[in-house]
Amino acid sequence: MKPIDPRAKIYVAGHRGMVGSAMVRLLKNKGFENVITRTSSELNLTRQAEVESFFQSEKPDYVFVAAAKVGGIIANRNDPTGFLYDNLMIASNVIRAAAESGTEKLLFLGSSCIFPKHAEQPIRESSILTGALEPTNEAYAIAKIAGLKLTEYYNRQYGKRFISAMPPNLYGYGDNFHLENSHVIPGLMRRLHEAKLASSPEFIAWGTGTPLREFMFVDDLADGCFFLLQNYEEPLFINLGSGEEISIHALVHQLAEVVGYQGRIAFDSSKPDGTPRKLMDSSRIHQLGWHHNTSLREGLKLTYEWYLRGQVLRLASPGKTSV
Repeated sequence: MKPIDPRAKIYVAGHRGMVGSAMVRLLKNKGFENVITRTSSELNLTRQAEVESFFQSEKPDYVFVAAAKVGGIIANRNDPTGFLYDNLMIASNVIRAAAESGTEKLLFLGSSCIFPKHAEQPIRESSILTGALEPTNEAYAIAKIAGLKLTEYYNRQYGKRFISAMPPNLYGYGDNFHLENSHVIPGLMRRLHEAKLASSPEFIAWGTGTPLREFMFVDDLADGCFFLLQNYEEPLFINLGSGEEISIHALVHQLAEVVGYQGRIAFDSSKPDGTPRKLMDSSRIHQLGWHHNTSLREGLKLTYEWYLRGQVLRLASPGKTSV
């Protein structure tokens, strides 16, 4: 397959998010100068007329769809209507407008929450729609499944070069470190950092520490997506993971080493563990020749350095910078 022309016009939807910003960073590092972005105030992706007007005006050659309404368990539980409607509209509007404006290729980004709650491990792409979803994020998952299927149908029915990729749990630059709404790595990292500053003698993590999870540095995901834009054409979405997993117990200890916390680490087994194991089968993309580059330890180190820079900026300019 021919490489992407560096003069190509590439639209990154969701460029302010962790994944979208990683994609913009990668494209600029590779010399792509015609990268198009719009903030949500400039372009509301849930409004069909706005999206159609944008695509007819800009006519991007390539589209990377990382835009989404996202949130933790509490947010998903409190606003399932918003999570379903907004994400349905974003996917439907962008994919349809890209098809009608002549976009050469589109990559839609899914979420591992689309798989059945009790899918066989490691999770293959074929597991989709074979069982019930996790109730806490069902609305978000349904919208993402619709986006995956819409790209698949445009590919099969009209021959559009529209594809989808499925990432694992992500972390890295631009992550959310909110104590209540963050995912496991940024949440633990911030708590360990604050425990170090407070010289706390003990750090208590939730659960037994036995669950196994797959993590990938967000810049590796961007690299994988770029690889797929150049090398993948199949209608069925493809898992884009590391193929590696780590126990929460080992993760907490590794994070403590990266942060420099030297107190005792304990696990509160009265708290829930969640799913015992969540690993995607990424053998298809590995067979195509792509593998992630950043080890977990190196990725955690880079993420912590980024977090510390944000803390310094926040202290220097209170109210203006947040992590």
